[in-house]
Amino acid sequence: MRILSTNEAPAAIGPYSQAVQVGNLVFTSGQIPLNAEGQLVEGGVTEQTHQVFRNLQAVLKEAGATLQNVVKATVFIKDMNQFGAINEVYASYFGEHKPARSTVEVARLPKDVLVEIELIAAIAVENV
Repeated sequence: MRILSTNEAPAAIGPYSQAVQVGNLVFTSGQIPLNAEGQLVEGGVTEQTHQVFRNLQAVLKEAGATLQNVVKATVFIKDMNQFGAINEVYASYFGEHKPARSTVEVARLPKDVLVEIELIAAIAVENV
């Protein structure tokens, strides 16, 4: 097992890692829309979702992976009525790559953000 950490994404705000690699699998912790300095991004759900993906890309990069390596995504959203806006941003990052996904509406997220996403990626054996 390898603990992954990068300064290009916000530091963990609790007793957990940004990501963990086990064999060829990378499990990211849920990313919320904080910038690398730990500040909440301005704007609504679209801006927040873009920041979440910037964070996820930075964490995956630390493992030698990209969004194209993602096999499963879990999306937590504050309001299911914002699903369309989140899905539009989500699709812009994955393009034709379509990993498995679950989307769950939750009562509350850390720092009262509107979206949180966690990923599982499979990397090439030579990156293990």
